[in-house]
Amino acid sequence: MTLRRTHGRATAAARAGFSSSTGGGIEADSRPHPERATPRGRRRLDPLATVWDSEIVAMLQAAPGLRPVTLLDELRRR
Repeated sequence: MTLRRTHGRATAAARAGFSSSTGGGIEADSRPHPERATPRGRRRLDPLATVWDSEIVAMLQAAPGLRPVTLLDELRRR
């Protein structure tokens, strides 16, 4: 902290072993990264949402050992 006051943020960050922009980010919000990060939502619609409950769940209940490739092939066939 004293080094930052006397020599500037760039020098203090260099002495600590990270960039001055990282130093500025830490200075602005000193909480650890996982506490700062906001969870990101889905970026696009789920392509299987329309058939999940009606077809995929039914197939898995009938045969629990089905592999994902088999499910996809069956959906393409239908």
